[in-house]
Amino acid sequence: MIPVRYLSCLLLACASTGAAQAARTFTRADTLRGSFTTPGRAWWDVTFYDLRVAIHPADSSISGSNAITYRVLTPGSELQIDLMVPLEVDSMVQDGRAVRFRREGNAFFATPRSRQRAGDSRAITVYYHGKPQPARRPPWQGGFTWTSDSLGRPWVVTTDQGMGASVWWPNKDTQADEPDSQRVALTVPDPMIDVSNGRLRGTTHHEDGTTTYEWFVVNPINNYAIAVGAGSYAHFGDVFQGEKGPLTLDFWPLSYHLEAAQREFVQAKTMLACFEHWFGPYPWYEDGYKLVETPHPGMEHQSAVAYGNWYANGYRGRDESGTGLGLKWDFIIVHESAHEWFGNNITTKDLADMWVHESFANYAEGLYTECLFGKQAGAEYTVGTRRGIRNDRPIIPAYGVNAQGSGDMYPRGGNMLHTIRQIVGDDEKWRGILRGLNQTFWHQTVMGRQIEDYISAHAGTDLTKVFDQYLRTTQVPVLEYRIEGGALWYRWADVVPGFDMPLRVMLAPDSLSVVHPTEAWQTTALRLASPAEFKVDANFYVIARSVAP
Repeated sequence: MIPVRYLSCLLLACASTGAAQAARTFTRADTLRGSFTTPGRAWWDVTFYDLRVAIHPADSSISGSNAITYRVLTPGSELQIDLMVPLEVDSMVQDGRAVRFRREGNAFFATPRSRQRAGDSRAITVYYHGKPQPARRPPWQGGFTWTSDSLGRPWVVTTDQGMGASVWWPNKDTQADEPDSQRVALTVPDPMIDVSNGRLRGTTHHEDGTTTYEWFVVNPINNYAIAVGAGSYAHFGDVFQGEKGPLTLDFWPLSYHLEAAQREFVQAKTMLACFEHWFGPYPWYEDGYKLVETPHPGMEHQSAVAYGNWYANGYRGRDESGTGLGLKWDFIIVHESAHEWFGNNITTKDLADMWVHESFANYAEGLYTECLFGKQAGAEYTVGTRRGIRNDRPIIPAYGVNAQGSGDMYPRGGNMLHTIRQIVGDDEKWRGILRGLNQTFWHQTVMGRQIEDYISAHAGTDLTKVFDQYLRTTQVPVLEYRIEGGALWYRWADVVPGFDMPLRVMLAPDSLSVVHPTEAWQTTALRLASPAEFKVDANFYVIARSVAP
């Protein structure tokens, strides 16, 4: 997803929102939504979703079913199946018999009639209907978007990251449990075309003037990636010759944007080449790669990336780095596609670890700039994004309650990764870490600590304090220093206890040297003509502050 500040979040409003969230008291409903270890979730593992939904633009309603196949991990008595108000469950069926269920807010608890034995594979089908919550500000505040294109033709899309996929379909609404595969069969009025995830397996026309589009995803997929994209689309395709062979590219612009899309979407191949170099093979060769036009800015819907960037470079005409470099490529193609690796291939179990998705996607913007214009340009872009950092609250909030940390997970998190690259000090080794993450956690759900530990282990240095500083505090490390004669005195301030991150500084003309500050004063020789020549390498996200002797 893209950070809300990229649209219209004023600093004062953002700060107020951050303070309100920090003071929030969590409820049982938050735990039911955010925890993957509750009694109704922990004992069963989803293996397949068979989602079939009819979409009715005339009255903004939907109706359908989801057959949930699951494996029993340990015997359990109730399945928690989530579906948000005002949608209603009509019935639940297992083994041809109605299943009793009770509702608690946005969670339904089904009681199977037969014994659930460890190792069994079972299925339960949920039938439902209603008018789903409309998206108030997609993609940040999600739900259904019922709108029309500029010719007045109906256009219907969904967004639900963070809010939850259960805003429009019944499922086990946690990022921790992905199905191994999924069918998405959506029925829309003619002549609308629905474009969803994976590959189109069938199109069925009905006598009532509707058509069902059956899409199928053969890989694991997070539930918030499942999307409706229904409108008056045109289609064209291409093939990318990637690390795993030919990858099909399918592009779905609104019909009157076909020529604009043909010009703009060529960037997809450059993006894929860059990200395969840095991150490893595109994770979904079997399901293909798609860009689907949407009325909102964009979203990382797996194998069907939502695109609403007006067919122009930058982010709707702006460059959030302030360097001008962000106006040389299409922000949505780059940022949202980066999530195919970080967010979709590697998915966090808990929303609190959303930094794994967004910090890496933000950092990927700089890597793409580097692929196009060289290492210095990539660094300048990433450093430039610091102007969006608010340091309002920690990037990692409370676990188990579906809480989302500060929007600083984008630029502060991206600059943390850029800083770690400097600590590693070897670009091929760093590239190996990024590729190794995607290989080691291929198609997996993880906790953020696993990502931290992997990077530390393969960087060859303990980065625990670095992660703690940037992810769990709002402070920026301060290098306090004073210059006395030919000596530099220096130490870390405003840091977590034990913070000992190495740093590159200028100790001699035209040369950067590595020093190892701690919270205690240290000294080293300085060979500069003037104290004003001293500087800290800007690639490290720190503050340098001169203090009096």
